[in-house]
Amino acid sequence: MKKMTKLVAIMNATRRKFSAGFKAKVAIEAIKERESLAELSKRFEVHPNMISKWKQEFI
Repeated sequence: MKKMTKLVAIMNATRRKFSAGFKAKVAIEAIKERESLAELSKRFEVHPNMISKWKQEFI
């Protein structure tokens, strides 16, 4: 039963689209290095890998 719930959740999931402004804001915060990637990830509700990618693109 638990597997079925996960499957339904995955099927209903849609990809989120982030604006260029949001990506820049997150990248700037990552560059400042006042918070860890994990902390930024929680604050902005984005995977840490995405933050790293946006940071590299911004530099």
